[in-house]
Amino acid sequence: MSKQVQIRDAKKSDAPTILQFITELAIYEKEPDAVKTDEQAIIKTLFSEGATAHSVICLEDDEPIGFAVYFYNYSTWLGKNGLYLEDLYVSPDSRGNGAGKLIMKHLANKAIKNDCGRFEWVVLDWNKPAIDFYNSIGAKAQNEWIIYRLAGQDLLDFAEQS
Repeated sequence: MSKQVQIRDAKKSDAPTILQFITELAIYEKEPDAVKTDEQAIIKTLFSEGATAHSVICLEDDEPIGFAVYFYNYSTWLGKNGLYLEDLYVSPDSRGNGAGKLIMKHLANKAIKNDCGRFEWVVLDWNKPAIDFYNSIGAKAQNEWIIYRLAGQDLLDFAEQS
């Protein structure tokens, strides 16, 4: 009997599962000490009134096997919102069963339903399995753009400059 894979919007009670997936993703991305969040922060930022980020859970036979976190951004050139995928993760034992593609299709449909002009994300340059997957679904790399970031003390220092 084949296993049933489905996607649903995450709910507050999923916070421990989301935290576990975030931790597993950080380990996979070779940054195990980078996770600074906790269940309360996840509840506050994903499930409180006015939350700007959202999550979906991927289930196989009612067991969580993956998740995605996304938010809406804005394209001035298009004059439309875009859907930005912050994180996509499927447990190693469940990879190759179509779960990642199902999550991406679910989010693509959310983007269309919400009249978004784009669906975007970033991928680490060494993550060949993810790059191959994204290429296989027709996504196009935007190599001309370089991501910049201010974070932590750098952000604080810059904000305080006169």
